[in-house]
Amino acid sequence: MGEFLNAVSAVFVIFSLMAVGILLGKLKFMTATEKKFVSRYVINIAVPLNTIVGIQKNLKRSDMLEMGQLLLVPLITILICLAVSILVAKMLKLPKRRSGVFVALAFLSNTLFIGLPMAQELFGDVSLPYVMIYYMCSTVFTQTVALMLVERSGEAAEQTGKKQNLLVSLFTKPPILGIIAAYVLLLLDIRLPRIAMSFMNYVSATVTPLALFYCGFVIYELGKKSLRLERGIPLMLVLRLLFAPLVSILVTRALGVTGLPQKVFLIEAALPSVSQITVMAGAYGADEQYAAIGSVLSTIGIFITVPILMVLF
Repeated sequence: MGEFLNAVSAVFVIFSLMAVGILLGKLKFMTATEKKFVSRYVINIAVPLNTIVGIQKNLKRSDMLEMGQLLLVPLITILICLAVSILVAKMLKLPKRRSGVFVALAFLSNTLFIGLPMAQELFGDVSLPYVMIYYMCSTVFTQTVALMLVERSGEAAEQTGKKQNLLVSLFTKPPILGIIAAYVLLLLDIRLPRIAMSFMNYVSATVTPLALFYCGFVIYELGKKSLRLERGIPLMLVLRLLFAPLVSILVTRALGVTGLPQKVFLIEAALPSVSQITVMAGAYGADEQYAAIGSVLSTIGIFITVPILMVLF
């Protein structure tokens, strides 16, 4: 019962902070301009520093071998979810503009804007290294496989130059650079000075509220029209919110991963769809509305699924 109440409390806090984002939109305190600023600030500045702080605080060099082994969990989980999502999309015979969007929504979770605050609320800062392991794997798939799937579903033709710069783009992203820097410092057993840690603590503390304000504003932008159950959406929700965490549990048990890492990976696998898919769909001429519906409904769905999963597993 204690686990259930903790999970409900965490989800309530998450949704309360998202509600602030919705309110900011209604009051016109946040517009597309502020939204762009928040996204850029969180991804490019706050998250990289948050990663370094979390790993400096919670890991030692002796933990490096375990970290490498743990990377197999999100990798195998995501690959299984990808394969099953492609199979389900083919069975549904969705229109071209929706098929790739469906798969992208179903096999990847929002490990950054929702996953990071959720894990910190449930488990504290000690969970951050495990969140970043999942994020490291998830973002590679987001920027490669998901991008390709949405692009193939789209009608836009001017995509040729973007493929060539994909790897360069991926490994110059500040969150990825933050992960690399954090693990290099860990490998070299370098501990940052107190004044540097104090500065980064203040900046990293802004990640959770701002990320959730951003998610709330996105829901405000999409509005009530995003709550329709279009064809395929119910199955997508089952894959994203129930099947993926079940796969994560099976994979962690098969690999002998227990304790906090297992719980964090369970939560990261059980999160809503990546909000970036909606942006990709709009950019490539895929069904943006379909992506938005999946993103919003999967976000609402965690209010039910996460507390139940925390109790069951």
